[in-house]
Amino acid sequence: MIPAERHRAILALLSTQEVVSIHQLTEQLDVSHMTIRRDIGKLEADGQVISVSGGVQLTESIHTELSHDIKTTHNQQEKINIGKSAASLIKPNMTIYLDAGTTTLEIAHNLVDQDDIMVVTNDFVIAAFLMKNSKCKLYFTGGKVDRENQSCVGNKAAYLIKEINMDIAFISTSSWGPKGLSTPSEDKVYVKQSIVKSAKVNCLVSDSSKYGKRATFHALDIGCFDSVITDSSFPRSSIKDLAEQNVEVIIC
Repeated sequence: MIPAERHRAILALLSTQEVVSIHQLTEQLDVSHMTIRRDIGKLEADGQVISVSGGVQLTESIHTELSHDIKTTHNQQEKINIGKSAASLIKPNMTIYLDAGTTTLEIAHNLVDQDDIMVVTNDFVIAAFLMKNSKCKLYFTGGKVDRENQSCVGNKAAYLIKEINMDIAFISTSSWGPKGLSTPSEDKVYVKQSIVKSAKVNCLVSDSSKYGKRATFHALDIGCFDSVITDSSFPRSSIKDLAEQNVEVIIC
């Protein structure tokens, strides 16, 4: 069986069950573990599948994002832990960017005592929280209003970001994988691409539930990031894959 035939067979199996184990694939296709790993690697690089512990599953497509209010109810403890871990990277006198999102909001919750930093954000909720609870210098991007996500997007927001040199940016996402970040909203692409160009260090903050999801618009290659902060459910096999692309995975 040639590789293309094996790839079709793997996808056919995944159309009938959520997760297929490596052992099952080697037996059914009568090939070695190494061959299956190569096949999965190719399918993963193409964005069709995602590795999980001991096996593989189809990439989940998303067409719309959940609203900010709904997101606040999902994976709360994981986001709290990620927020604390990310905040520990912030040093005195830094200029930082907090991307729109409920995970980055948890970073903001840890910054109330850091009055010597400058924070740039496109998130209305983050800006309101820091205005009320901190003394840090605060810049809001402005731009086109995304009501559902309570943030600003588009070229106007991207323009302000381009004008500021940032020490570290914490970037959020609703969907990502080995190829990078994607989004259902084209307006968000401009913002995220501006962020990575303006910051010395770029850190993706995302709980593991976002991994293996894919949206319409490719926003950023995974190689744009220096690190990823995520939770303990993140697939161990993917940590090695990201390390090979010089992306450190921080589990909290």
